[in-house]
Amino acid sequence: MRVLVVEDEKKLGSFLRNGLAQENLVVDLVHDGGTALTQILTQAYDAVVLDIMLPGRDGLSVLREMRRQRVNTPVLLLSARGNVNERIEGLNLGADDYLPKPFSINEVIARVRALLRRASGEHAAIMQVADLSLNVVNREAMRGGAKIELTNREFALLEYLMAHAGRVITKTALCEHV
Repeated sequence: MRVLVVEDEKKLGSFLRNGLAQENLVVDLVHDGGTALTQILTQAYDAVVLDIMLPGRDGLSVLREMRRQRVNTPVLLLSARGNVNERIEGLNLGADDYLPKPFSINEVIARVRALLRRASGEHAAIMQVADLSLNVVNREAMRGGAKIELTNREFALLEYLMAHAGRVITKTALCEHV
């Protein structure tokens, strides 16, 4: 799963990227709204963690343009201001969740995981190809009823391949997502 983090505070951005990466997510980090919008419109992301206060183009403007361009990637908004009207505006523009700063990295991870689950649908929590099943919530792989022990990278690779079963996958696409 690939996530874009958009945070202008470099230390906080790195903290978010590292925390999400430890959960076996592929994480891209950008620091301004213009770059974020370009990435969102040209790359495929499974979720976006978007700060509202950004240099250049603010997060609400990025979100507004995403939805105008019919990009339905789930978005978790972050803001230091905590203004109720700002939260309402963000949710009305199409944000899927909102988290005021300061926050716990564990809460960010839980909220991103929830966004990813909702976006893929509950039925996708268990992926099935022939006699191979993959439970992405519990992170378990089974083949013919027997549990398979996988490293984090192996799990991410298998998840990506199963999500694209029956399709040709380029080496580049595989490397970008795993």
